[in-house]
Amino acid sequence: MTKGSITIVGLGPGKESLITPEARAAIDVATDIVGYIPYVKRVTPRDGLTLHASDNRVEINRSIHALEMASHGKSVVVVSSGDPGVFAMASAVFEALEEGLSSNPHWVDVPITVVPGITAMLAAAAACGAPLGHDFCAINLSDNLKPFELVEHRLRHAARGDFAMGFYNPRSKSRPHQFCRVLDILRDELTPNHLIIFACAVSTPEQEISVVKLSDATPEMADMRTVVLVGNSGTHVIEGTNVINTPRSQLGWNAS
Repeated sequence: MTKGSITIVGLGPGKESLITPEARAAIDVATDIVGYIPYVKRVTPRDGLTLHASDNRVEINRSIHALEMASHGKSVVVVSSGDPGVFAMASAVFEALEEGLSSNPHWVDVPITVVPGITAMLAAAAACGAPLGHDFCAINLSDNLKPFELVEHRLRHAARGDFAMGFYNPRSKSRPHQFCRVLDILRDELTPNHLIIFACAVSTPEQEISVVKLSDATPEMADMRTVVLVGNSGTHVIEGTNVINTPRSQLGWNAS
């Protein structure tokens, strides 16, 4: 078979200028674009380029399709939003590769490159100042690919560890009750004054950012277009400004 390639790119959080030059260059030479419907729509059609858009719950099938096309000589670009390695398509492609190698040994010869991108979490943080200025973690609150009990376990221990946190997929129409549970766990483990940032449609013209204390947070403040950032015990608003900062120094932290 003629050897093609797969490049897995992130399209950033939404603003076109936040797509990296390396991701744009990969798209410019691609023969085929594979991805979730709204992400593929962000790619401009041109002669010689075929767009393959699919639903958001067929990541493995999408990855298999990309591997097959690449093994037949296509220059395939798999698109995600944000960074492709953060709750996105890079892991799905490698999962499909690992599971399919025994029956498709020719896949092993397909070059696969992952191009880093700018995540919604980092774009949201930048819009507010530096709320992730010290140790932080990212948690996907969706239970599509893991039990919600695992979400609760990781959330509780991250809160106890005094991490700043970034939450993806906080609240959907099919699981509106789960973010209520998330807020309950945070209230169990943190102080009422902990800051929470709700960043909706970050970096787009529809961007809306709300900063509230944990005591004032409600489930309705989040939806699937929202990234939620939770500060640590040192996160604060700089007096006289709208800037949120999590100091790099935590030398005065007390475990009690």
